[in-house]
Amino acid sequence: MLVVAAATWLFMQSGSQIAKLTSPAVVVLILLANLAPAITLIMLIGRRIARQRAAQTIIGTSGQLHVRLVALFSLVATVPMLVMVIIASLLFQYGVDIWYSKRARQMFENTTALSQQLYGEKQQRVVDNTNAMAGDLSQILSEVPIDGADFANDFAYQVYQRELSEAAIISITAKNGVQALALVNPYSRPTENWVSPAIAKQMLAKPQAVFGDTGKRMEAVAPLPGSKSLFLYASRVTDSETLATAKRASQVLNDYNALIKRSGRLQILLNLALYALSLLIILIAVYVALRVADRLVTPVGELVGAARKIAAGDLAARVTPSKARDEVGVLSRAFNRMTERLADQNTALVASNELLDRRRALTEAVLSSVTAGVIALTAKGEIRLINAPASSLLKSDVESAVGQHLSVLSAELGDMLKQARDNGIVQIVADGEARTLAVKIVRDEVGFVMTFDDITEQLGDQRRAAWSDVARRVAHEIKNPLTPIQLAAERLKRRFSDEITSDQPGFIRLTETIVRQVGDLRRMVDEFSSFARMPKPNFARDSIVDIVREAVFLHEVANPLISFKVEAPNPSPEMICDRRQLAQAISNVVKNGVEAINQKNNFEAAAIKVRVESNAGIVLIMIADTGIGLPLERDRIIEPYMTTRPGGTGLGLAIVKKIIEEHLGTIRFVDGSDGGTVVTMSFDTKALAAQMVGAAKAGEADETVPTGLTRKKRA
Repeated sequence: MLVVAAATWLFMQSGSQIAKLTSPAVVVLILLANLAPAITLIMLIGRRIARQRAAQTIIGTSGQLHVRLVALFSLVATVPMLVMVIIASLLFQYGVDIWYSKRARQMFENTTALSQQLYGEKQQRVVDNTNAMAGDLSQILSEVPIDGADFANDFAYQVYQRELSEAAIISITAKNGVQALALVNPYSRPTENWVSPAIAKQMLAKPQAVFGDTGKRMEAVAPLPGSKSLFLYASRVTDSETLATAKRASQVLNDYNALIKRSGRLQILLNLALYALSLLIILIAVYVALRVADRLVTPVGELVGAARKIAAGDLAARVTPSKARDEVGVLSRAFNRMTERLADQNTALVASNELLDRRRALTEAVLSSVTAGVIALTAKGEIRLINAPASSLLKSDVESAVGQHLSVLSAELGDMLKQARDNGIVQIVADGEARTLAVKIVRDEVGFVMTFDDITEQLGDQRRAAWSDVARRVAHEIKNPLTPIQLAAERLKRRFSDEITSDQPGFIRLTETIVRQVGDLRRMVDEFSSFARMPKPNFARDSIVDIVREAVFLHEVANPLISFKVEAPNPSPEMICDRRQLAQAISNVVKNGVEAINQKNNFEAAAIKVRVESNAGIVLIMIADTGIGLPLERDRIIEPYMTTRPGGTGLGLAIVKKIIEEHLGTIRFVDGSDGGTVVTMSFDTKALAAQMVGAAKAGEADETVPTGLTRKKRA
């Protein structure tokens, strides 16, 4: 096919065949030579597609029916199509030959020549008459003056005798330009621009007759013999149709010549259109053949597919019954009746399974909606079902947990199941996080159902409340005798230190020990008091960065081996707060970081970094250290008297949490990326300001606050 196309292109290019007509018989032969391989290629492609479509059907045969139908439809469409192409090509080309024959061309050329000859004769007559009249007027001017009556009569007679409409004797000089000396103007035509500057310049350069046509007049300018500056202008009124006719004849001839030049291209375009139309017909025939084959094979394919579905367990499979009363229709209806009976027999089983599924779905919905953890176990302790809260508390995936033994998921819960206890309090550790659970176990017909609630926060609140009450009582009972003891010891030291002679240094050391220990007890009582009853915050708008820098500065001076760094935005964000209490909270956290670094005893990379961020009304204060990190019971570090440091009271972080809660904030402890601890304090400045302003409007503001903002008084 490509070889034939290339040969056709070379033939049309040789001898400029594209620009001239080719013999109709040759064109038809070229068209057939290109159609034959193209039609063959389409039929081969259709055959391959037919086999592929047959292979994709449910039957999966070699596709003989598809191939036969494609070949039959292609042959049926090809024969009449080729006859139509040959006849259409020949008829068009012979018709084109008639229009482009030598006789038609000669007729156009003769008409154009006749029109041009007629126009030329009129033009030449005007020029000749102008030249003759110029000679006569030159003779007359040699005898009579130009402004005399005799010259005017002779001038008018010359114009009339030579069938002219207007005439003028003009003077053309380089200095004065064009000047009319004598006129014959019976039509009262305006005399401006009878002779244009361009023609005047041309006459001065080369004095000879010049012709012009304005469409309404034929004009001529000729020099007067014997004078270099005198010229004769003459014009004749003409019918404008004469010039238009001559131009139209020329244009028609030019258009005809252009059509002759394009005749070869028109011939090629027509045959290309016939070529494309022929291929389109063949393509349509192949497509129709494929569709018909598909339609014939479809009923059989449906039967085969439905039989395979039923074999796979799909009893709802049906075939579309044929409306025709043929063998295929009878077979399809019998097949549908068989499948209906099978489906009826299976309905009871399906209904039972659906009931079980609905019960299971209801159970899962109930389990997923409760907040308590629920685990269904087999008699051997293997997990049958686990809900989302239980999976979250035990830090496991729901899908992976099913099938595992309970002791694998949580050894503590597994031990409780082995001990056959019905309920109890269990402490578990999941992903390094200690949690306290209240567990209940109920036996059912297939195993056990274990439910548990996370009471870690509840126990923490209870412990904090209990320790707060204890601290208040201890502070009250201890603080009263401390002052008399201290005063008595100081008085003994002053009064009797000079009178003691047996062991004066020992006496002084003992009294100083009493005073020092009383001071330590007083500081401890102050911490108890601070925790049990925090002072009322004195709220005012203040700079967060200033507070942070002041709190960090004291520790930076006291710990030169540790690198301190403060990162904060400029300008500093502001927040309504108690400056003293907030500085105390930040200082306590930084102090804990210093102590954690000292316990690690590695000062090569010892550092504490404090970063302040503010975004959309939320202020974050993040304090990161490189110390020993968080303990295992990290959730209890904010509880009173919970400490991992020797000699610590365990009240520092508890006081920090109370201060942050007074400021409507939260505190969070996480492990640092390179070890150590990261403490994040978060404050909602908008909520804090709104609550303080609301309290002020309600008349509960503290009069000592200059800004008029305070928190609500405690009950």
